[in-house]
Amino acid sequence: MLLAIDTSAGTSVALVEGDLVLAERATEDTMRHAEVIGEMILGVLADAGVSPSSLDSVVAGMGPGPFTGLRVGIAAARAFALGIGAPIIPAVSHDAVAFDAWSAGIRGPLLVVTDARRREVYWSTYELGDEGPARAEGPALCAPGDLPPHSDGQRIDAVQVSAGSLARAERQNRGRGIQEQFSEPLYLRSPDVTMPGARKRVSQ
Repeated sequence: MLLAIDTSAGTSVALVEGDLVLAERATEDTMRHAEVIGEMILGVLADAGVSPSSLDSVVAGMGPGPFTGLRVGIAAARAFALGIGAPIIPAVSHDAVAFDAWSAGIRGPLLVVTDARRREVYWSTYELGDEGPARAEGPALCAPGDLPPHSDGQRIDAVQVSAGSLARAERQNRGRGIQEQFSEPLYLRSPDVTMPGARKRVSQ
């Protein structure tokens, strides 16, 4: 049994056992990650009647996502995993969207797009075969007009990433021998806030 957390697009927290989502809470609000994450973790544990000691691992959505929101979820996942002495498993957030599409019966090329703000988007391409989705390119960042062509496939513009689907996608990937190569957050862009430079001397 594991806890999954993703804050790449809104906030989503889920408890998953095998291929079954026991409980999940989510919001599309992209401005209140820090305010809701703790309540959601406690909420899914209560909904499923599960104690933290029953969990084997924690899946953390590593993005792509905006810096501030994404780091809240990753920090919460790492802190929770440390607190219960469980390993943390990194996962690419777009994989959850591709997994949902595959579960719905979609096959062939797929382009997943999420909002990166500042008139940019994050994107990943997948090939959805019978055994599951396989990421072909990305995640990457670009202007909407510079997205890779997808005339021979489908496009999904996702406003929410399901933590339950993220955990199930990661389980499927591991079962197929696909090991995630991204172990650090996929910000893909530096944070807006920068350290101030040296203070200018005022001349008399």
